[in-house]
Amino acid sequence: MSHLAIQHLKTLLRPEQLLLRSEQLAVYQSDGLTAFQQSPLAVAIPVTTDEVVALVRLCHQHHLPFVARGSGTSLSGGSLPVAGGIIIAMNRLNRILKMDPLNRIAVVESGVINAAVSIAAAPHGLYYAPDPSSQTICTIGGNVAFNSGGAHCLKYGMTANHVLGMKAVLATGEVVEWGGVSRESVGPDWCGLFTGNEGLFGIALEVTLQLLPKAECFHTVLAGYNSLEEAGDTVSAVIASGLLPGAMEIMDALALEAAVAAVHAEYPAGAEAVLIVELEGPREVVAEDRKRLDAIIAASKPIEARPARDAEERMAIWKGRKSAFSAVGRLSPDFIVQDGVVPRRKLGEALRRIGEMSRETRIRVANVFHAGDGNLHPLILFNGRVPGDLDRAEALAGRILKMCVEMGGSLTGEHGLGVEKRDFLPDMFREEEIDCMKRLKSAFDPLGIANPGKMFPGSEAPSLTQHGLHPLEKAGVISRE
Repeated sequence: MSHLAIQHLKTLLRPEQLLLRSEQLAVYQSDGLTAFQQSPLAVAIPVTTDEVVALVRLCHQHHLPFVARGSGTSLSGGSLPVAGGIIIAMNRLNRILKMDPLNRIAVVESGVINAAVSIAAAPHGLYYAPDPSSQTICTIGGNVAFNSGGAHCLKYGMTANHVLGMKAVLATGEVVEWGGVSRESVGPDWCGLFTGNEGLFGIALEVTLQLLPKAECFHTVLAGYNSLEEAGDTVSAVIASGLLPGAMEIMDALALEAAVAAVHAEYPAGAEAVLIVELEGPREVVAEDRKRLDAIIAASKPIEARPARDAEERMAIWKGRKSAFSAVGRLSPDFIVQDGVVPRRKLGEALRRIGEMSRETRIRVANVFHAGDGNLHPLILFNGRVPGDLDRAEALAGRILKMCVEMGGSLTGEHGLGVEKRDFLPDMFREEEIDCMKRLKSAFDPLGIANPGKMFPGSEAPSLTQHGLHPLEKAGVISRE
């Protein structure tokens, strides 16, 4: 079967568009979650949407599993290869097809880098709002697949809130076009359904994005606190006041240490946590909101509150935050980024419990998260070369996820379930609800060839780097019985 599939692939693509050698495939054997690795049968690199469609139709004809991949920044194993299947690498489909400043839209191919959209829109006074930390490298197709958010999702929402239309190829090979240039549409919201499908329905080819006018004015404040709970309580106070900041982010002492080492960021001395709050909008509105925000922060008694005096200081504040994930690599050879969500009112309690778990297990945890919507990103540090370290780290990650669900939260805010969190799905949803999800998946992909082994518990999955079992299963946190 593999030999036949490769022969068919060779008829669709030029030799340089098909990677087959082991050293070439090694680059694609994992995504941002490097604990899971699997070598694909081949990597196909289409350069046109017609080639993508032809590849998917070939896969459907031969029951060949496929995984679409952009820049491979998924932190849940969402773009991990499948044994005996192919990777369809979308990076070469990177054209901005249309920039329409009058209607404030951009039509882009799915391989376009997130930040490139805002760069192209900037001369028109516009920008693309979703801003994940990996925005300088992650692709729009990946953002659509996982409904990515970012620091400013509190005010502006997730990717789904900014997708107006799309052209996609379903796992059956059918090409569909949904939505358009306006939100004024009739019938089901197919774009909304497709966004966040984690690659289980098919592949987005072209996406129509909503653009927003650049904010006239910003007010960005960096406040340091003696504890994470104090920072979390300040978030609750800001939300309770009725203010709607563009972003509210928290970083703890360990994350601050990493950011200082990586980009020489400056933070209040002795702070156990910092809170970043950013107001944006018309100058008059920001001026009034600033008075209320400054009063709330002053009442929270921070160690220090430091407003950005100009655009350069504002960018320096955000540079430290955006670099936090990669910067933690300076503190530990390996780490897991979790992505649970808790209700905002329970943010302080959740942070306290994570601290208790960290001390109990003697595993360091750096906390960086979107405080405004309770989206936690605990970074669990471990050394993959030490036997059992990965198992212990994954077991702690599992406890944190279970805590989020018990608090009335969610297993994921923006990273998706992928392979890492799929076995926790029954903790959040009933059997009938999961069955409904599976039937929906089957409607788009009756053969089960699109990104198989992801999201659903018990489905066939790629092998793990060093284990025959999922590390959470080996650690006793989950069971397949």
